[in-house]
Amino acid sequence: MPSFDIAGRAKIWFTISLIVIIAGLGLMATRGLNFGIDFTGGTIIDLKFEQPTEISKVRDALKPFGLDNSTIQLSGDASDVSSSTDVMIRTIDMEETQRKEVMAAIRSEVGNYEVMREEKVGATIGKELILNAVMALAISWVLIILYITYRFSEWHFGFAAVVALIHDVLIVLTFFSLTQRQIDSSFVAALLTVVGYSINDTIVIFDRIRENLKLHFRRGGNLFKLLNLSVYQTLTRSLYTVFTCLFTTLALFFFGGETTKDFAFALIVGFSAGCYSSIFIAGPLWLTFRNMAEKKRKRKPAKVEE
Repeated sequence: MPSFDIAGRAKIWFTISLIVIIAGLGLMATRGLNFGIDFTGGTIIDLKFEQPTEISKVRDALKPFGLDNSTIQLSGDASDVSSSTDVMIRTIDMEETQRKEVMAAIRSEVGNYEVMREEKVGATIGKELILNAVMALAISWVLIILYITYRFSEWHFGFAAVVALIHDVLIVLTFFSLTQRQIDSSFVAALLTVVGYSINDTIVIFDRIRENLKLHFRRGGNLFKLLNLSVYQTLTRSLYTVFTCLFTTLALFFFGGETTKDFAFALIVGFSAGCYSSIFIAGPLWLTFRNMAEKKRKRKPAKVEE
Protein backbone atom coordinates (compact mmCIF):
# COMPACT_ATOMS: atom_id res chain seq x y z
CA MET A 1 0.00 0.00 0.00
CA PRO A 2 1.42 3.44 -0.94
CA SER A 3 2.55 5.52 2.01
CA PHE A 4 2.02 8.98 0.50
CA ASP A 5 -1.57 10.04 1.14
CA ILE A 6 -2.74 11.90 -1.98
CA ALA A 7 -6.43 11.68 -1.12
CA GLY A 8 -5.95 12.78 2.47
CA ARG A 9 -4.05 15.90 1.42
CA ALA A 10 -6.71 17.03 -1.05
CA LYS A 11 -7.11 20.42 0.65
CA ILE A 12 -3.43 21.16 0.03
CA TRP A 13 -3.71 20.43 -3.72
CA PHE A 14 -6.93 22.43 -4.00
CA THR A 15 -5.35 25.37 -2.18
CA ILE A 16 -2.28 25.40 -4.42
CA SER A 17 -4.45 25.42 -7.54
CA LEU A 18 -6.78 28.10 -6.16
CA ILE A 19 -3.86 30.38 -5.32
CA VAL A 20 -2.43 30.07 -8.85
CA ILE A 21 -5.83 30.50 -10.53
CA ILE A 22 -6.89 33.49 -8.41
CA ALA A 23 -3.53 35.15 -9.04
CA GLY A 24 -4.00 34.42 -12.74
CA LEU A 25 -7.47 35.93 -12.81
CA GLY A 26 -6.02 39.02 -11.13
CA LEU A 27 -3.29 39.23 -13.77
CA MET A 28 -5.80 38.83 -16.59
CA ALA A 29 -7.96 41.56 -15.06
CA THR A 30 -5.06 44.01 -14.70
CA ARG A 31 -2.53 43.13 -17.40
CA GLY A 32 -4.86 41.32 -19.77
CA LEU A 33 -3.77 38.91 -22.49
CA ASN A 34 -1.46 39.71 -25.40
CA PHE A 35 -3.67 38.94 -28.38
CA GLY A 36 -1.85 38.51 -31.69
CA ILE A 37 -2.81 39.70 -35.12
CA ASP A 38 -5.05 36.67 -35.65
CA PHE A 39 -7.38 38.32 -33.13
CA THR A 40 -6.63 42.02 -33.64
CA GLY A 41 -5.72 42.28 -37.33
CA GLY A 42 -2.49 43.73 -38.67
CA THR A 43 -0.43 44.61 -41.74
CA ILE A 44 1.00 42.46 -44.54
CA ILE A 45 4.17 43.72 -46.22
CA ASP A 46 5.72 41.97 -49.24
CA LEU A 47 9.35 42.95 -49.84
CA LYS A 48 11.68 42.05 -52.70
CA PHE A 49 15.35 42.32 -51.72
CA GLU A 50 18.22 42.79 -54.14
CA GLN A 51 20.05 39.81 -52.61
CA PRO A 52 18.64 36.59 -51.09
CA THR A 53 18.11 36.93 -47.35
CA GLU A 54 17.15 34.72 -44.42
CA ILE A 55 14.22 34.90 -42.03
CA SER A 56 16.56 35.25 -39.05
CA LYS A 57 18.07 38.47 -40.44
CA VAL A 58 14.66 40.05 -40.95
CA ARG A 59 13.56 38.95 -37.46
CA ASP A 60 16.72 40.44 -35.91
CA ALA A 61 15.93 43.76 -37.62
CA LEU A 62 12.41 43.73 -36.11
CA LYS A 63 13.52 42.72 -32.61
CA PRO A 64 14.42 46.23 -31.29
CA PHE A 65 10.83 47.29 -32.01
CA GLY A 66 9.30 44.31 -30.20
CA LEU A 67 8.05 42.84 -33.47
CA ASP A 68 10.21 39.71 -33.54
CA ASN A 69 7.08 37.55 -33.01
CA SER A 70 5.73 38.66 -36.37
CA THR A 71 5.01 36.04 -39.00
CA ILE A 72 7.82 36.08 -41.58
CA GLN A 73 7.73 33.86 -44.66
CA LEU A 74 9.98 33.41 -47.67
CA SER A 75 8.29 33.29 -51.04
CA GLY A 76 9.21 33.28 -54.70
CA ASP A 77 10.85 30.56 -56.80
CA ALA A 78 14.14 30.31 -54.94
CA SER A 79 15.73 26.86 -55.07
CA ASP A 80 17.21 27.36 -51.59
CA VAL A 81 14.34 27.19 -49.09
CA SER A 82 16.47 28.82 -46.38
CA SER A 83 16.85 32.14 -48.23
CA SER A 84 15.01 34.17 -50.83
CA THR A 85 14.73 37.66 -52.25
CA ASP A 86 10.96 37.64 -51.65
CA VAL A 87 9.87 38.05 -48.02
CA MET A 88 6.37 38.45 -46.60
CA ILE A 89 5.99 40.05 -43.15
CA ARG A 90 2.74 39.95 -41.24
CA THR A 91 2.81 42.16 -38.18
CA ILE A 92 0.61 44.36 -35.99
CA ASP A 93 -0.67 47.74 -37.11
CA MET A 94 2.01 50.41 -36.76
CA GLU A 95 1.86 54.15 -36.55
CA GLU A 96 3.45 55.97 -39.48
CA THR A 97 6.48 57.07 -37.44
CA GLN A 98 7.14 53.54 -36.18
CA ARG A 99 6.57 52.12 -39.66
CA LYS A 100 9.23 54.39 -41.15
CA GLU A 101 11.69 53.41 -38.42
CA VAL A 102 11.03 49.72 -38.96
CA MET A 103 11.40 49.94 -42.73
CA ALA A 104 14.62 51.92 -42.35
CA ALA A 105 15.98 49.32 -39.91
CA ILE A 106 15.20 46.51 -42.35
CA ARG A 107 17.00 48.38 -45.14
CA SER A 108 19.98 49.03 -42.89
CA GLU A 109 20.27 45.57 -41.32
CA VAL A 110 19.13 43.33 -44.17
CA GLY A 111 19.63 45.20 -47.45
CA ASN A 112 17.90 47.26 -50.11
CA TYR A 113 14.42 46.20 -51.10
CA GLU A 114 11.36 47.14 -53.11
CA VAL A 115 7.91 47.18 -51.49
CA MET A 116 5.73 44.94 -53.65
CA ARG A 117 2.61 45.11 -51.48
CA GLU A 118 1.50 46.68 -48.22
CA GLU A 119 -2.04 46.34 -46.92
CA LYS A 120 -3.97 46.09 -43.70
CA VAL A 121 -5.84 42.89 -42.94
CA GLY A 122 -8.65 42.14 -40.53
CA ALA A 123 -8.56 39.64 -37.69
CA THR A 124 -8.84 36.05 -38.89
CA ILE A 125 -10.58 35.14 -35.62
CA GLY A 126 -13.34 37.66 -35.01
CA LYS A 127 -15.56 38.11 -31.99
CA GLU A 128 -18.21 35.86 -33.47
CA LEU A 129 -15.73 33.04 -34.02
CA ILE A 130 -14.36 33.47 -30.48
CA LEU A 131 -17.89 33.18 -29.05
CA ASN A 132 -18.51 30.11 -31.22
CA ALA A 133 -15.27 28.55 -30.00
CA VAL A 134 -16.20 29.17 -26.35
CA MET A 135 -19.68 27.77 -26.96
CA ALA A 136 -18.24 24.71 -28.67
CA LEU A 137 -15.89 24.16 -25.73
CA ALA A 138 -18.78 24.46 -23.26
CA ILE A 139 -20.88 22.01 -25.27
CA SER A 140 -17.97 19.57 -25.41
CA TRP A 141 -17.65 19.73 -21.62
CA VAL A 142 -21.35 18.98 -21.21
CA LEU A 143 -21.02 16.02 -23.59
CA ILE A 144 -17.96 14.79 -21.66
CA ILE A 145 -19.98 14.89 -18.43
CA LEU A 146 -22.85 12.97 -20.02
CA TYR A 147 -20.62 10.39 -21.69
CA ILE A 148 -18.42 9.73 -18.64
CA THR A 149 -21.51 9.56 -16.42
CA TYR A 150 -22.99 6.97 -18.79
CA ARG A 151 -19.80 4.92 -19.12
CA PHE A 152 -18.88 5.02 -15.42
CA SER A 153 -22.47 4.98 -14.10
CA GLU A 154 -21.67 7.85 -11.74
CA TRP A 155 -21.99 11.60 -12.36
CA HIS A 156 -19.15 12.44 -9.96
CA PHE A 157 -16.58 11.21 -12.50
CA GLY A 158 -17.84 13.50 -15.26
CA PHE A 159 -17.98 16.64 -13.15
CA ALA A 160 -14.55 15.99 -11.65
CA ALA A 161 -13.04 15.50 -15.11
CA VAL A 162 -14.49 18.73 -16.51
CA VAL A 163 -13.47 20.79 -13.45
CA ALA A 164 -9.92 19.44 -13.94
CA LEU A 165 -10.05 20.54 -17.61
CA ILE A 166 -11.18 24.05 -16.64
CA HIS A 167 -8.32 24.07 -14.12
CA ASP A 168 -5.79 23.28 -16.89
CA VAL A 169 -7.15 25.94 -19.25
CA LEU A 170 -7.00 28.61 -16.52
CA ILE A 171 -3.42 27.62 -15.60
CA VAL A 172 -2.29 28.05 -19.22
CA LEU A 173 -4.04 31.43 -19.48
CA THR A 174 -2.42 32.46 -16.19
CA PHE A 175 1.08 31.82 -17.48
CA PHE A 176 0.36 33.57 -20.79
CA SER A 177 -0.91 36.62 -18.92
CA LEU A 178 2.13 36.54 -16.63
CA THR A 179 4.66 36.27 -19.47
CA GLN A 180 2.61 38.34 -21.95
CA ARG A 181 3.27 35.79 -24.66
CA GLN A 182 1.23 36.25 -27.79
CA ILE A 183 -2.11 34.49 -28.17
CA ASP A 184 -2.92 33.57 -31.77
CA SER A 185 -4.51 30.73 -33.71
CA SER A 186 -1.68 28.35 -32.78
CA PHE A 187 -2.49 29.00 -29.10
CA VAL A 188 -6.04 27.80 -29.69
CA ALA A 189 -4.65 24.63 -31.29
CA ALA A 190 -2.30 24.12 -28.33
CA LEU A 191 -5.15 24.59 -25.85
CA LEU A 192 -7.28 21.96 -27.58
CA THR A 193 -4.29 19.59 -27.59
CA VAL A 194 -3.84 20.13 -23.86
CA VAL A 195 -7.54 19.42 -23.21
CA GLY A 196 -7.30 16.18 -25.20
CA TYR A 197 -4.17 15.10 -23.34
CA SER A 198 -5.54 15.94 -19.91
CA ILE A 199 -8.90 14.18 -20.30
CA ASN A 200 -7.14 11.07 -21.60
CA ASP A 201 -4.82 10.95 -18.59
CA THR A 202 -7.71 11.54 -16.21
CA ILE A 203 -9.85 8.80 -17.76
CA VAL A 204 -7.06 6.25 -17.25
CA ILE A 205 -7.05 6.97 -13.50
CA PHE A 206 -10.85 6.99 -13.32
CA ASP A 207 -11.01 3.66 -15.10
CA ARG A 208 -8.68 2.13 -12.51
CA ILE A 209 -10.84 3.61 -9.72
CA ARG A 210 -13.89 1.97 -11.27
CA GLU A 211 -12.11 -1.39 -11.51
CA ASN A 212 -11.01 -1.20 -7.88
CA LEU A 213 -14.52 -0.25 -6.79
CA LYS A 214 -15.83 -3.44 -8.38
CA LEU A 215 -13.02 -5.78 -7.34
CA HIS A 216 -11.85 -4.73 -3.90
CA PHE A 217 -14.05 -2.14 -2.22
CA ARG A 218 -17.57 -3.20 -3.00
CA ARG A 219 -18.50 -3.68 0.65
CA GLY A 220 -17.48 -1.06 3.18
CA GLY A 221 -14.15 -0.20 1.59
CA ASN A 222 -12.12 2.87 2.48
CA LEU A 223 -12.44 5.30 -0.44
CA PHE A 224 -9.30 7.22 0.56
CA LYS A 225 -7.25 4.04 0.31
CA LEU A 226 -8.98 3.15 -2.94
CA LEU A 227 -8.10 6.50 -4.51
CA ASN A 228 -4.47 6.35 -3.35
CA LEU A 229 -4.13 2.80 -4.65
CA SER A 230 -5.67 3.69 -8.03
CA VAL A 231 -3.43 6.73 -8.53
CA TYR A 232 -0.31 4.78 -7.63
CA GLN A 233 -1.26 1.92 -9.94
CA THR A 234 -1.41 4.35 -12.87
CA LEU A 235 1.34 6.73 -11.70
CA THR A 236 4.14 5.19 -13.79
CA ARG A 237 2.02 5.38 -16.92
CA SER A 238 1.08 9.02 -16.22
CA LEU A 239 4.69 10.07 -15.62
CA TYR A 240 6.01 8.21 -18.68
CA THR A 241 3.38 9.91 -20.84
CA VAL A 242 3.97 13.45 -19.58
CA PHE A 243 7.77 13.20 -19.71
CA THR A 244 7.66 11.87 -23.27
CA CYS A 245 5.44 14.78 -24.29
CA LEU A 246 7.57 17.31 -22.39
CA PHE A 247 10.83 16.11 -23.97
CA THR A 248 9.33 16.72 -27.41
CA THR A 249 7.84 20.10 -26.61
CA LEU A 250 10.99 21.29 -24.80
CA ALA A 251 13.02 20.42 -27.90
CA LEU A 252 10.51 22.37 -30.00
CA PHE A 253 10.70 25.32 -27.60
CA PHE A 254 14.50 25.57 -27.43
CA PHE A 255 15.44 24.49 -30.95
CA GLY A 256 12.38 25.46 -33.00
CA GLY A 257 11.84 28.80 -34.71
CA GLU A 258 10.49 31.92 -33.06
CA THR A 259 7.02 31.36 -34.47
CA THR A 260 6.71 27.99 -32.68
CA LYS A 261 7.92 29.11 -29.24
CA ASP A 262 4.55 30.36 -27.99
CA PHE A 263 2.85 27.20 -29.25
CA ALA A 264 5.46 25.02 -27.52
CA PHE A 265 5.27 27.09 -24.32
CA ALA A 266 1.50 26.56 -24.15
CA LEU A 267 2.01 22.80 -24.54
CA ILE A 268 4.72 22.70 -21.86
CA VAL A 269 2.54 24.51 -19.32
CA GLY A 270 -0.59 22.62 -20.37
CA PHE A 271 0.95 19.14 -20.25
CA SER A 272 2.47 19.87 -16.83
CA ALA A 273 -0.84 21.23 -15.50
CA GLY A 274 -2.72 18.30 -17.06
CA CYS A 275 -0.50 15.74 -15.37
CA TYR A 276 -0.82 17.56 -12.04
CA SER A 277 -4.61 17.85 -12.29
CA SER A 278 -5.05 14.20 -13.29
CA ILE A 279 -3.06 12.97 -10.29
CA PHE A 280 -3.79 15.54 -7.58
CA ILE A 281 -7.05 17.27 -8.58
CA ALA A 282 -9.41 15.02 -10.57
CA GLY A 283 -9.34 12.03 -8.19
CA PRO A 284 -9.75 14.06 -4.98
CA LEU A 285 -12.55 16.02 -6.66
CA TRP A 286 -14.35 12.78 -7.50
CA LEU A 287 -13.99 11.69 -3.88
CA THR A 288 -15.20 15.09 -2.62
CA PHE A 289 -18.28 15.05 -4.88
CA ARG A 290 -19.05 11.46 -3.91
CA ASN A 291 -18.74 12.14 -0.18
CA MET A 292 -20.89 15.29 -0.47
CA ALA A 293 -23.62 13.33 -2.26
CA GLU A 294 -23.43 10.58 0.36
CA LYS A 295 -23.72 13.05 3.26
CA LYS A 296 -26.65 14.77 1.57
CA ARG A 297 -28.37 11.42 1.11
CA LYS A 298 -27.87 10.52 4.79
CA ARG A 299 -29.16 13.92 5.98
CA LYS A 300 -32.31 13.56 3.96
CA PRO A 301 -35.08 12.86 6.50
CA ALA A 302 -37.05 9.70 6.08
CA LYS A 303 -40.78 10.02 5.53
CA VAL A 304 -42.75 9.34 8.70
CA GLU A 305 -46.14 7.78 8.30
CA GLU A 306 -48.85 9.37 10.40
